[in-house]
Amino acid sequence: QFGGHADGCYNLLEVALKETREESGLNQFDILSDKIFDLDIHHIPKRENEPSHLHFDVRFIFATTRGAEKIAISNESHNVAWIHINDVLNKNPEKSIARMLKKTKNNYAS
Repeated sequence: QFGGHADGCYNLLEVALKETREESGLNQFDILSDKIFDLDIHHIPKRENEPSHLHFDVRFIFATTRGAEKIAISNESHNVAWIHINDVLNKNPEKSIARMLKKTKNNYAS
């Protein structure tokens, strides 16, 4: 999952598109829906210069053809790779990932 901060931009889909391009190097993908696909709200503990707060991950769903473009990992990305949909939870077992995987399989996977 790619992401970043909106930094004052109110068009969250545009932010998601920009971050996906920057962090993956991919430019050829389809927006499967312009609606928010998932919203994850989680607590961020207090840090040196930042109070504790709730963080909102607003997620959209895009699709691309595996191998259509080469992944270009940026300095913001780590270990980006193509994996089979059935291996997603082996790589990242977080509840929010499981929730998105279920939505994807129920609504988009063929």
